Amino acid sequence: MSILKFVVLSFTSLTFCFAAGFVSKTTAASFSVVADGLDNVRGLSFSPDGSLYVTEAGVGGDQLCDVSFNFPDQQACIGASGAVTRIKDGKQERVITNLPSYALSPTSSQAIGANDIKFDAAGNPYLLIGLSAGVNYNNTPPNSPNFGELYKVDFNTGALTSIADISSYEFAKDPTVLLPNGFVGSNPYSFTIEGDTAYIANANRNEVLSVKLDGSNLKTFVEFPDQTLTTPTQEVKYQAVPTGVAIGPDKALYVSQLTGVPIPEGKANIFRVDSDGKATVYADGFTQLTDLAFDTEGNLYALQFANQAFFKGNLDASLIQIAPDGTRTTLISGNGLESATALTIGSDGAVYVSSKGDRAGVGQVLKINPKAKVPESSSASVVVAFAVFGVGSFIARKRRNFRLHSRTFT
Repeated sequence: MSILKFVVLSFTSLTFCFAAGFVSKTTAASFSVVADGLDNVRGLSFSPDGSLYVTEAGVGGDQLCDVSFNFPDQQACIGASGAVTRIKDGKQERVITNLPSYALSPTSSQAIGANDIKFDAAGNPYLLIGLSAGVNYNNTPPNSPNFGELYKVDFNTGALTSIADISSYEFAKDPTVLLPNGFVGSNPYSFTIEGDTAYIANANRNEVLSVKLDGSNLKTFVEFPDQTLTTPTQEVKYQAVPTGVAIGPDKALYVSQLTGVPIPEGKANIFRVDSDGKATVYADGFTQLTDLAFDTEGNLYALQFANQAFFKGNLDASLIQIAPDGTRTTLISGNGLESATALTIGSDGAVYVSSKGDRAGVGQVLKINPKAKVPESSSASVVVAFAVFGVGSFIARKRRNFRLHSRTFT
């Protein structure tokens, strides 16, 4: 792995890879806004009572301000501005607050903090907070939980109980994976739960961890090696950067890939991982994936943060449906969906997506009905990365001098 480490799966009979070729079509699904005004919106999940819970990475704060490890020419600060928001009966309410947040100052954009939320089979909620264990010397705001840990949540009291200190585990395993300013590199970004086990995608470490929900047996489940982009003049190494994780109908684990610098368009994959940790490419040809999920009919939904490499400035995003036979349908591309960070499937069959997830005050949750079509617009690209995955610093370098031989940042 490079020392420049930045924070920032189908039926058994269909386990062959769709990478060799696929049928693709475009449509335009109808959508509505179910939540608005969110701060750096991230993961989302339904509770057993039908409430939708959404994580907000916050707006940073005014503590421990220092040079941003994602944007070296800007300043970032820490604060207790992260939250969990509940959407129930049309009402939007923050039910957990005072969560740690790290964001650029003064824009409050590109925050890292509360990354994801999930419920186990018994309805117990769990919250994942990202970032490195060593950021700003491991200081967090007073009375706020630590960065880089998985917590069990009590919504009645607001209490958070640590299940796994992911970043400390990563640091103990390999303390040499550092950011340029010496911080420990780690950013657990999303997770899923199967039975008594949580599977956690650590975008910075290019791996998925597993841990029992009682906090025992924290370990690396699968690690993704660097990949190679071949150009006419050279071969460029870039890191995988796993983002979303989901359990498929075949009970295998499926993992979406963002890809690191140089953000090669069309090179992001969806991996299928067997119970023994062996990973194969299930579907390819995407650009900067942030999340994925299966519906009850076996359709896989893949979310692109943006349809082009983010540094090009166009942050229009896409939601793509992959049918069990491999047919791909772009349900929505742009037209209100941008900087898309996470998705979940509701009991109504609709897909709920976090949009505008890289900025403060304007984040949304969109409800997209994959079966309700509207006329297709002229924008139908099927072909995602910002500071939460640790590629933010690439923007500054891109402006100065983009070199294809740059290593990827995760």
